Amino acid sequence: MLKEHKEFYTIDIKNDWEPVPGYPKGITQKILTGHLDEINNSGTRSRLLKFEAGAFTTIPFRHDYWEEVFLASGTLTVGGVTYSPMTYACRPPDAYHGPFKSDDGCILFEIHYFNPLTKEN
Repeated sequence: MLKEHKEFYTIDIKNDWEPVPGYPKGITQKILTGHLDEINNSGTRSRLLKFEAGAFTTIPFRHDYWEEVFLASGTLTVGGVTYSPMTYACRPPDAYHGPFKSDDGCILFEIHYFNPLTKEN
């Protein structure tokens, strides 16, 4: 099973955030479900990504998996354009994106997966 079954539950948005490997200080994550194995190019995960006020990255990102991103709160500046809540991005593998910064902090909901979800005929 790629993701465990979880019914509605309250997420603690104040505590238990963990550093994201390779990301600058001030950017943390909370894995909601699943596991992404970037070495073997398999799996899927859903997570919250939090930028503290003033947090930023300095170089564009590129990865081998699909990424869907929903800006739930705060503002996020991407490549000089600032986005507000209720905005969304869907990126295929190998798409360069960023750098990112958040002047007032933000929380993103992200879904990552290696293969598009398709129905076989």
